[in-house]
Amino acid sequence: MATERTLPNLWHATAPAAPETGPLSHDLTTDVAIIGGGFTGLSAALHLAEKGVKATVIEARMIGFGGSGRNVGLVNAGMWVKPDDLISTLGAEAGNRLLTELGDGPSMVYALVEKHGIACEAVRNGTLHMAVGSEGVTEIRDREAQWQKRGAPVEALSAERAHALTGAEGFSGALLDRRAGTIQPLAYARGLARAALAAGAEIYTDTPLTGAERKGDSWVLKAGNNVVRAKQVILATNAYGGLFAESPWQAHTRELTILPYFQFATNPLPDAVAARILPERQGTWDTGLVMTSFRMDQQNRLIFGSIGRLDAIAEGTHRAFAARSLRKLFPFLGDFRFEYWWDGRIGMTTNNLPAMHTLAPNVVSVSGYNGRGIAPGTVFGRALASHVTGETSAIPLAETPVTPDTWRGVKSAFYHAGAQAKHFIDRRF
Repeated sequence: MATERTLPNLWHATAPAAPETGPLSHDLTTDVAIIGGGFTGLSAALHLAEKGVKATVIEARMIGFGGSGRNVGLVNAGMWVKPDDLISTLGAEAGNRLLTELGDGPSMVYALVEKHGIACEAVRNGTLHMAVGSEGVTEIRDREAQWQKRGAPVEALSAERAHALTGAEGFSGALLDRRAGTIQPLAYARGLARAALAAGAEIYTDTPLTGAERKGDSWVLKAGNNVVRAKQVILATNAYGGLFAESPWQAHTRELTILPYFQFATNPLPDAVAARILPERQGTWDTGLVMTSFRMDQQNRLIFGSIGRLDAIAEGTHRAFAARSLRKLFPFLGDFRFEYWWDGRIGMTTNNLPAMHTLAPNVVSVSGYNGRGIAPGTVFGRALASHVTGETSAIPLAETPVTPDTWRGVKSAFYHAGAQAKHFIDRRF
């Protein structure tokens, strides 16, 4: 079993309590076994249960243990890849379908929040892609043109307007996407779990999947100390699929480069200071080579993130960089301290697009969200639910074979070391 440091995570501290779940303590038979209790798996469970299909979630740790409990909380539309590049990769028909479904992804998220009364600090005032220098301005204007020709409500803002909406110094402009917004990601995941349970799904936590055997037209899964029999399996583990070495169906993880991402959250800021930072509460990320992000939460904490892992060696470098960055961005900030800090894994694919695989008979997965987990995870969860119940065209991706990235380990190490080196020197002067 993989081990990692226990860090003080803001989302864990402020999310409403998770619904009561526990380890699987008996053998069972289900229609669909879902491996992973994050956005994708919980969305799949909810939509299956609403169809009257018996769905069982098997989660190795706890609800939202992986990326769903470590996310920045930006509910973005589309993928990180520009629309024209996405179509060049997938073709016009498939590309436009994916753009449409993921472009509507935030609407789906906020509709679920409203329908199920999920308390997750949901704000839908858009997101801001902050431009760094003239190259950043060129990038956001290109994105604006590509999205606007598809009818999306996006707008490139001047440096002055970007400053007014953020209070931050040093940016050359921003792209406002009004489809998007922010949430407390773990609270959203826990809300999805509660809604899925209410609809009739079952969720078992602290229950790792450690074996699978095909018997007839069903799978016999070793889940914790017990057995789950299912005709269909949805694998929804994404970048956290390798936590247990004995888990079956890890091939998809070999095509994911792990991009580590950390976040630091301040103490609640005084009202007069907090009112000057993102007054409309958009979330942001920038066009920098080593990306950074910042946003506020409902308690007036300022949350800053960037690429890097908070291991025992690198934590001090990243903490100092985060503090320097906030003082540069917001000279009026005054005294502050970091109350929470945590990190997570982003699963990156070679083309920066998600991939759909059939890993074995009746075992399907979608992985590789490339930093866009919330809306795509929710959308693909619903699509996977439809797929395993017979709607074979439900997933807006063509099935592809797993293509291992032989350089993934080298690239992952480079991202970690490179970010640490850059953060050691960045914004010192």
